[in-house]
Amino acid sequence: MTRPHDMGGRFGDGAVIPEPETPVFHEDWHARALAVTLAAGALGQWNLDTSRHARERLSPRDYARFSYYEKWMAGLADLLVEKGVLSREDLAGGGDDAPHPLAARALKAHAVAGVLAKGGPSDRPSAIPPRFVPGCAVRTLRPAANRLVDGGHTRLPAYAAGARGVILSCHGAHVLPDANAHGLGEAPEPLYTVVFPASELWAAPEHPGDEVTLDLWQSYLEPA
Repeated sequence: MTRPHDMGGRFGDGAVIPEPETPVFHEDWHARALAVTLAAGALGQWNLDTSRHARERLSPRDYARFSYYEKWMAGLADLLVEKGVLSREDLAGGGDDAPHPLAARALKAHAVAGVLAKGGPSDRPSAIPPRFVPGCAVRTLRPAANRLVDGGHTRLPAYAAGARGVILSCHGAHVLPDANAHGLGEAPEPLYTVVFPASELWAAPEHPGDEVTLDLWQSYLEPA
């Protein structure tokens, strides 16, 4: 699966120009988009990995022309219909005014700050022992694909497929996105920070001596 957001090292997209940190939201509706996404997630019908996959499944044409929060809203609309929370008619302004079955799970304003502060820790106990320790030379699998679901979600970037790196640290076991995004359970496994020379990832890096660190799950890696 070619992911439209997997743009690392791609030519033709221009320079990355960081925006100033203020204002946080450039348009009023951006704040509302974040609020709606947070409120919908609180209904408990999907997880973070499912929502990431919904955005990366947008058509490349839409992904390229949508702004950041337009991508969020498009992915959310797809999830709401796919999970049966709303219908297309509801999204178009139709439907009825009957109480929704999930109304009791609505996120109240007074609870928002606590939800944001709590976050969503992904560390879990796991029976899978770490295969690597800091200093081990490893290679990422090629291609960068979900090995559980064809065309499924993965956190291994395409530009890092088949690249050699070194384990920098181990973070214990964490939820595997490749499984969690598709309702296959959390399947926690060891997670590592791996450091790669820029010259290992790209044929013509602007600064060949730079290093790139990626957080990668054990099933993405093999001994180099």
